[in-house]
Amino acid sequence: MRPQTQHTTLASLASTLLLLPSLTHAISLDCANIIADKIKFDLSPLGGVHEITDFQEFDDFSTNTTYVLNICNTLKGAATREGVKCGTSRNICGFEHILYSDGRSDPLKALPIAGYENSLGGGSKDVEINLLKSLDPETEGVRIKISGGTITEPELKKKYPASAIIDFQCYPDRTGLEGLKNDDDLDQAIESKSRRDDADDDDDKPKDGDNEGDDKPEPKTSSLTFQSFGLVDDKEGFVLRLDWKTQYACEDYKRENPGSGGGNGSGGGHWGFFTWLIIILFLCTAAYLIFGSWLNYNRYGARGWDLLPHADTIRDVPYLFNDWLRRVINTLQGSGGSRGGYAAV
Repeated sequence: MRPQTQHTTLASLASTLLLLPSLTHAISLDCANIIADKIKFDLSPLGGVHEITDFQEFDDFSTNTTYVLNICNTLKGAATREGVKCGTSRNICGFEHILYSDGRSDPLKALPIAGYENSLGGGSKDVEINLLKSLDPETEGVRIKISGGTITEPELKKKYPASAIIDFQCYPDRTGLEGLKNDDDLDQAIESKSRRDDADDDDDKPKDGDNEGDDKPEPKTSSLTFQSFGLVDDKEGFVLRLDWKTQYACEDYKRENPGSGGGNGSGGGHWGFFTWLIIILFLCTAAYLIFGSWLNYNRYGARGWDLLPHADTIRDVPYLFNDWLRRVINTLQGSGGSRGGYAAV
């Protein structure tokens, strides 16, 4: 039974190693190499943690939901808010806060929308990439759908899949980061607005002025805008839709700006052929020396310099190089115009 157990362990280890590339792909999205219909986009400048808030008001309650996303990597610490955890390996999370008209509020609720979570031991982050032209001929850009989330609906006592659809639209005059740095201020403004009564007093007037100056222009100036979030059906589950206006979604951006970024250019962000050749030669040389030293040690009991394979040749390398260099110098001096050797009598 012991050999069989050992064989089973080795087989499970081998299968785990084979799954590692797929797990890595499931956790991270290569933003520098977004390919749709043989067209490559570099969305890596849009990486990092960003926030966008949606505020909805109803008859007797209001919802304030903050969506935290990082399309190029996992959220890590940003997936935890006020002690509520959404999953550090997620790419997109929502934090929903429900406020009632009588002053009550529900605890903050986490909405794991997209991305694979290690601790759950299952699931994957499926990514679908399509050109917006294939959906609307007049719109240029790329659509990315990221799945892998799961949202529990307590009232229905059921778990639904969740995903996010982000339309990266081509806007040559926008980087895509406009308006994103003031998201915290916007969250505070919306939350304070939801707590106010219908009648404004003197303390509320400065906040109204701030809302006129900051809250209203935000949807116009922010490149990342919220479209919708809700339950589509039992199969599709919850879907978050966002629009992201950016120059990096333009098909000819890298052609017109060859020096920017590193995803689509031939020289930036990727190692060239000679770099890989040097790395491969170095690894082959290191493997040859290590294996040869191990062989000499076990077979001949060699020590010191004798451990190295072809130790005599390696020791002679400085002298061989010195002789070769002297020969080159003599050859160059001999072709300088002065005749060497013996003169005719």
